[in-house]
Amino acid sequence: MRNAALKADTSLQILDVAEALFSERGFSAVSLREIARQAGVVVSNVTYHHGDKIGILAAIYDRHTRPMNARRIELLGEARRIPDRADRLTAILRAYLLPAFTSSSDLMGGGTRFTRMRALLSAEGDPEAQRIIAQAFDQTTSQFIDAISECLPGASRGDIVWRAHFLLGALYYTLINPERIGRLSKGQITADDNETAIGQLVSATHASLIALSP
Repeated sequence: MRNAALKADTSLQILDVAEALFSERGFSAVSLREIARQAGVVVSNVTYHHGDKIGILAAIYDRHTRPMNARRIELLGEARRIPDRADRLTAILRAYLLPAFTSSSDLMGGGTRFTRMRALLSAEGDPEAQRIIAQAFDQTTSQFIDAISECLPGASRGDIVWRAHFLLGALYYTLINPERIGRLSKGQITADDNETAIGQLVSATHASLIALSP
């Protein structure tokens, strides 16, 4: 029992260190040796628990996105029962955004560090990393696209995908740089006011989507 707990602790320590490094410098610039050194283990411990860097990345995504996606789908199911299409669309957008704003101490959301890592990896374009990202999000995102399409009869799916893509970019930037909105508003907006941030993202995206209706 004690050995199993030690193995679990070592595995999580490796993931925590790797996530911190990936969020600071991206995926390609970080080596297994550096992850091992900062985790206080030898490289063979890293490979024993996670195989290689892609295995580490897959484990990081899995521990964050599995509970986040589950919560998103739960909220999406509730939203889809709303009869009024405009109100349903608002609820769908909130269902997508709320789990991403969960405290960084909760793996459901992942917080700023995980979001920064996601943004860096998306910019790097590493094919293996892109495969991990796609596996983590594409299925759930497609369900949200379907639900949004049901609210906008006659709208092009391609146009909806573009606006969902813009929402993801705004979400990344909002989570990574919350202090900037405080500076630009001259202190009228606080960086940790997540409910206002969600409301503004929902409002802007809702308006852009509703505009697609013929």
